[in-house]
Amino acid sequence: MMPSPIQRIGIIGAGTMGQGIAQVCALAGYEVLLYDTQYEIISSGKTSITKSLDISIEKNKITQEQKAKALSLISSVSDFRQLQVDLAIEAVSEKLEIKQKIFVELEKINAKDCLLLTNTSSISITQIGSVLKHQGRFAGLHFFNPAPVMKLVEIVKGVSTEDQTISTLKSFSESLGKVSVLAKDSPGFITNRVARHYYLEALKLLEEGVSDIETIDKLLKASGFKMGPFELMDFIGLDINLAVTQSVYQAFNQDSKFRPNYIQQQKVDAGILGRKSGKGFYNYEE
Repeated sequence: MMPSPIQRIGIIGAGTMGQGIAQVCALAGYEVLLYDTQYEIISSGKTSITKSLDISIEKNKITQEQKAKALSLISSVSDFRQLQVDLAIEAVSEKLEIKQKIFVELEKINAKDCLLLTNTSSISITQIGSVLKHQGRFAGLHFFNPAPVMKLVEIVKGVSTEDQTISTLKSFSESLGKVSVLAKDSPGFITNRVARHYYLEALKLLEEGVSDIETIDKLLKASGFKMGPFELMDFIGLDINLAVTQSVYQAFNQDSKFRPNYIQQQKVDAGILGRKSGKGFYNYEE
């Protein structure tokens, strides 16, 4: 079955990633329904998007007219039943059961040709989609943070994902101004699998007293990386970064090279989550 033209997009999860994806889709001219279970997140979502668009205007990346049009295309919704769309992107926490429940409900209220996509960083696409009746239209579409800035997206094909779904996602990604790469369904896909060692080796250096946080970040930036590993963990969120590491570690049958580091675990346990909490490996409270 050929998919219908994509016009209306549903974003499930109005956190940082959901907001960013919504902004990207609206700037590309798509109608966007931004959903979350928490009203305060929904209400603040469009405010954050507005601020992000203002920054883009200051950098001469978009015009006031583009900002106004994008905002007019984004609707905040609190009723899940309103998510009758052509394409849905889930961007909630990295918990298998929550994601599966969302897609079961999405499948009930949408047509058979609606594409169902997850922005998961590490959970198996095949496993998430196993609860669906029409698994061929399910795939991974992994954006990187911040979604309005990062050009790369990973299209992840599950065991049952149809070729037509992948073809449509390649065209869709191009319409968003993104560069897409196709990845097989393996733990961490491509980028997050490789990136685990960027973080974990830096944490080991710190743990062993080889060097301090600032020096490690400084040297890696001097080597060509835009952000050091500790700056990047703070930016992503220590809780999110840890959750992805734990997911990859378990998926690889607890291979020691992916073992999470206790330094990061301690910070998460203490509520020290990076920029979003005001403090991580660096202090942002000023």
